[in-house]
Amino acid sequence: MHVSIVGSGYVGTTVAACLADLGHDVINIEIDEEIVETINAGEAPIHESGLADRIAEHAGTNLRATTDYAEIRETDVTFLCLPTPQADDGSLDLAIMRAGSESLGQALAEKAGDHLVVVKSTVLPGTTEDVVGPILEEESGKRIGDGLELAMNPEFLRMGTAVTDFLEPDKVVVGATSEGAAATLRDLYEPILARDETDLVETDIREAELIKYANNAFLASKVSLVNELGNIAKEYGADAYEVLEAVGLDDRISDRFMRSGLGWGGSCFPKDVDALRAGARDQGYDPALLDAVVAVNDAQPRRLVDLLENHVPLEGARTTVLGLSFKPGTDDIRKSRALDVIEYLQNRGASVVAYDPVAIENVRPDYPEVEYADSAAAALEGADGAVVATDWPEFDDLAFDGMVRRVVIDGRRIDVDEDDLEVYEGLTW
Repeated sequence: MHVSIVGSGYVGTTVAACLADLGHDVINIEIDEEIVETINAGEAPIHESGLADRIAEHAGTNLRATTDYAEIRETDVTFLCLPTPQADDGSLDLAIMRAGSESLGQALAEKAGDHLVVVKSTVLPGTTEDVVGPILEEESGKRIGDGLELAMNPEFLRMGTAVTDFLEPDKVVVGATSEGAAATLRDLYEPILARDETDLVETDIREAELIKYANNAFLASKVSLVNELGNIAKEYGADAYEVLEAVGLDDRISDRFMRSGLGWGGSCFPKDVDALRAGARDQGYDPALLDAVVAVNDAQPRRLVDLLENHVPLEGARTTVLGLSFKPGTDDIRKSRALDVIEYLQNRGASVVAYDPVAIENVRPDYPEVEYADSAAAALEGADGAVVATDWPEFDDLAFDGMVRRVVIDGRRIDVDEDDLEVYEGLTW
């Protein structure tokens, strides 16, 4: 199938490379010329496991990038993978989605034959039909159901495992305005749907939009509940990890997302939960439980720094932050809890030296006063205390010999030899 992808961020680039890997001919439409050149050179514009190899394999054959929307006319289906950033009140800013839909509609005005447009960006119910659809109709001169088909196909990609998540998903959700649109997406995903482990969910568009939010709100709530239980366990002097390991054996609950610690961040959970809260209020509903989910999550970085201050006077102290990305396996720092930890440390008078295997250059512009080390060992040299903010595998079994005081407060439960430390304390254990 001939596919065009509008947008080359985390989602768009991953979707393009994976669809090419399935044998489709894929064009990435991107306004950033540097990203276009990077993809066409066979290189990945983002750090994501397995992505660089696939782009290198398919670039120049069945994968290419361009800034020209006119090339969409040569494709059968277009995915809108555009950012929907947060406004100050937590609602979605749809300016980029509107602009992309306008450009797409203008390009389709010159196309002979039918075309399917699929929204893959995370948007609140009603956006696909009430915002994107009317713009496409106005700009293209075509009507939904008559030359133009519309669908919603939410993504469930986790940073660090996005390629695997796309190619080996638990489910594929298709919300479409017609059986023809649904059939096209079934054909597109046929190699993935052939897996026994993948469920196909076909529904209307609004349900498809809300499934993504419900999915992330549930997982974020589970993590915050786990962290609340972890905080309570610590007050009792109990190990939350032992407690939650036993709880996870209950098949009604499962052992997934049961690691208590510093909390959730990234591009999805914070934005999606906030958008759902804002959307609920717009509909006249007070989402009290989701408000509490966010409050528990936002309190964890301060609790981590409080624990460090119990052992190290922070005014003038040299403190090490291990990990900057919001999770291991990615260079994504959006809503990373590590950044909150840095700000709390600085506000209490500490100087900060930080290390992360891949995310330093993403953090440096906004935190130029932080000292950045080229290894974990270098970051720990001369430190009065350290905190673990991201559980990168290379942090397991670290040597802490270079610290002035071997005080480590762990927000992620890495493997350490506690006998080598003066103080080792976990955030929730």
